[in-house]
Amino acid sequence: MIEVAGEADDLSGRALDAFRRGDAARALALLAEAERAQPQNPALRHQKAMVRRAAGDLTGALEALDEALAIDPYDYVALLSKGHLLERLSGERAATPIYRAALKVAPSEQAMAPALAAPTERARAVVGRSLKGLEDYLRDRTAERATDCSAAARRRFDEAIGLCAGTRRAYVQEPLTLHYPRLPAIPFYEREQFPWLGELEAATEVIREELQGALAVAGDSFAPYIAYPPGAPLNQWEELNHSRRWTAFFLWKDGEAQAGAQALCPRTTAVLESLPMVAQPGFAPTAMFSALEPHAHIPPHTGATNVRLLCHLPLVLPGPARFRVGNETREWRMGEAWVFDDTIEHEAWNEADETRFILIFDIWNPLLEPAERDLVTTLLQARNDFFAIG
Repeated sequence: MIEVAGEADDLSGRALDAFRRGDAARALALLAEAERAQPQNPALRHQKAMVRRAAGDLTGALEALDEALAIDPYDYVALLSKGHLLERLSGERAATPIYRAALKVAPSEQAMAPALAAPTERARAVVGRSLKGLEDYLRDRTAERATDCSAAARRRFDEAIGLCAGTRRAYVQEPLTLHYPRLPAIPFYEREQFPWLGELEAATEVIREELQGALAVAGDSFAPYIAYPPGAPLNQWEELNHSRRWTAFFLWKDGEAQAGAQALCPRTTAVLESLPMVAQPGFAPTAMFSALEPHAHIPPHTGATNVRLLCHLPLVLPGPARFRVGNETREWRMGEAWVFDDTIEHEAWNEADETRFILIFDIWNPLLEPAERDLVTTLLQARNDFFAIG
């Protein structure tokens, strides 16, 4: 076996010498001998593709790369080279599927050979242009028909175009504690499902007044929302851990009423008690004023369980502030609340020069029946009890 490998290496070296002398025919003949000695060596196919490409035989070079890929379908260099040849032969659209396949198996930036950095960036650029072109084309082809849909249907269809074109990714529910089955992954729910939103929004000024009173009397009680103990893995929370960039003042926390906070905010407490907040002793409700300092960013994350949804009511918006759930990004607007599924990846930005304040609280997912709510509560309590046993 060692002799065969040595023979193939010798023939490959002689083929490279012939190629450097400009004798492509001799180089190909030597490579054919080397392939007979070592038929499962993809490097010989790479070399053959290089010789054929230099000789202007792009089709033959493609055939050699396909031979390499038949040996190893995840050969990154072969995929990248094939994409480049297809681009030269038939244009960017033809190359896009191969470039996409290559980028899926690309080595990390640290592990990538320096010579591959520029071709890799070119592949990304070609894929980006091609998929954006496809997205624009799909929008043009469907624009007239889309006018017949409701606003909610148009939002769904708009996201579908991005998914079909490959310019967006499909976000799914990723709960940290309980994934309750057969509940749809809806980033922002439609207002019509929550008839009480208008009453909540009408109370904005009252709630804001109590927030300002709480800040004046108990501003120090706004504590860092992220507070992991030493030694805990921080992941995306390293910058915000124990930071006052993002703080919270709880009215309820993990199902426990915060008496002092509620005494400062009695009307806010009464408004919240009139709403379908989650009721799970030891878990929920949680309701809080959330403060995000100027130019702070809450990184992408997901919540505990899809049996509940979160509601946001903006209270102080000193400037631009954005919120993304899945593929949809919205600007907060005064007097407008929304309900979203926090088990779908979400993040927030305060791009203003002053602190942004919102009210956050959790409600039951409206698709759960009352009896199911009781069952889920028992399930989660039983889970906790199991781990608490001796």
